[in-house]
Amino acid sequence: MPESTAPDLRHRSRRMLGRDPHEAHRVATPLELLFDLTFVVAFGTAASELAHALAEDHVGAGIVAFCFATFGISWAWINFTWFASAYDTDDWIYRLTTMLQMVGVLVFALGLKPMFKSVYEHGDTLDNDLMVWGYVVMRVAMVFQWWRAGRHDVSRRPVCQTYIVSILAAQVLWCTLALVDLPVGTTFAAMAVPFLIEICGPAYAELRRGGTPWHPHHVAERYGLMVIIALGEGMIGTMASISALAEGGLTWDIGLFAISGTALTFGIWWSYFVVPTGDILHARPERSFSFGYGHMALFGSIVAIGAGLHVGAYYLEHVAHLSLVATVLTVAIPVALFTLLLYGGYAALTRTFDTFHLVLLVVSAAAIAASVLMATADVDLVWCLLVLSLTPWVTVVGYETAGYRHNAEVLEGLHR
Repeated sequence: MPESTAPDLRHRSRRMLGRDPHEAHRVATPLELLFDLTFVVAFGTAASELAHALAEDHVGAGIVAFCFATFGISWAWINFTWFASAYDTDDWIYRLTTMLQMVGVLVFALGLKPMFKSVYEHGDTLDNDLMVWGYVVMRVAMVFQWWRAGRHDVSRRPVCQTYIVSILAAQVLWCTLALVDLPVGTTFAAMAVPFLIEICGPAYAELRRGGTPWHPHHVAERYGLMVIIALGEGMIGTMASISALAEGGLTWDIGLFAISGTALTFGIWWSYFVVPTGDILHARPERSFSFGYGHMALFGSIVAIGAGLHVGAYYLEHVAHLSLVATVLTVAIPVALFTLLLYGGYAALTRTFDTFHLVLLVVSAAAIAASVLMATADVDLVWCLLVLSLTPWVTVVGYETAGYRHNAEVLEGLHR
C-alpha cells in the first residue's frame, strides 16, 4: 500500500471548515448511529415512566413530565444532528467529544425517573437535578464543538459564536432553576425563558448570522432514523402486552394483540416515509425550521404510542388503575396527535393543501373514534386496539391509490 494513502486512514485532527451541503452519497455515519443508541435508552426510560404514571392514574402530571423529558431528549439530539451534518470531521477530537455527549445522555436518562416521581408523587419541588447535569454535559460538549468550528471556519465564525452564546446562556438558567428549590408549577413556568433561548438561538444563527452548511438529504435521513428509534417503543409496548397475555399460554388474544401493535407501528412507519423530505429541503432549505422543530412533538407522539401500549399490558395484568376506555385513550390520543402532526407537517413543508387529505383525516378520525366507542361498549381491549391500528393504514392506502400524485406534483413544483 502506498505510504501517501496512510494518513487518510487515521482519525487525526482535522480543521472544521464545513462540509459540502451538496456532497453526493452522504449518509449517516457509524458514529451517529452509535450516538443514537443512547437516545434509545432515554426515550425508552421516558416511555416506561409515562406508562407507569398513566397506569397509576397520574395522567396530567405524567403528561407534563413526559413533555419536559421529550423536549430535553429531542433538543439534545437535534442540536448534535444539525451540527454533525455541517461539521462532522470524524477526527479523534470529534469522536471523543461525541462520546462525552453520550455520557451526558445516559446521565440525563438516569434523572428521568426521579423527575417523574417528583411531579406526580411529591408535588413540592421538581427533582430534575440529575437531568440538568446530564443535559449540561451534552450542551457544554456542543459549545466545544462550536468553538472548534468557529476557530477554523473563519467565514462562519459569527454563526458559531451565536450558538455558543445562546447555549451558555440557557445552561446558566437551567442550572439556576435546578439549584433553586421552587414549587413544581413555578419551575415549569420559569423554564419558558431558557426554553425560548434554546430554540431562538439556532433560528437567529441560521437566519441572521449566515447559517451553516448542513446537508438536506443527510438531515432527512437522520430524522427518519430517529423516527424508527421512536417506533421501537411501539414494538416494546406490544411485546410487554403479549408477555402479559402469554402467562396463560398462546391464545387468539395474543395473536390479535401482536397483529394490532405491529400493524400500528408498521403503518406509522409507512405513512411517515412517503414524504420526500430530502428533496424538499434541498430545494427549499428555508423550510427546515418547521420541519426540524416540529419533529420534537412528532417524536413524542410516537414514543407515547409505545407507552400507551405498555399501559395496555398493565391493564391486562390487572395492575392499572384505569378503566378500559381510559386505557384505549392512552394509545388513541397519541395516534391522533401523530396523524395531525404528520399532515400538518406535510402541509408546512410542501406549502400545499390537498382536499383529499381532509378526507383521509376524517376517515382516520372515524377509526380512532370507533376504537374508543368499542371500549365504552366494553369490547375487549385487543379488539379496540385492532381497530385503532387501522388509523395509519388509512393514510397508506390513500397515498398508494391516489395521494402519490400529489407528491409527484410537489416534486415537479420544486424545479419550477
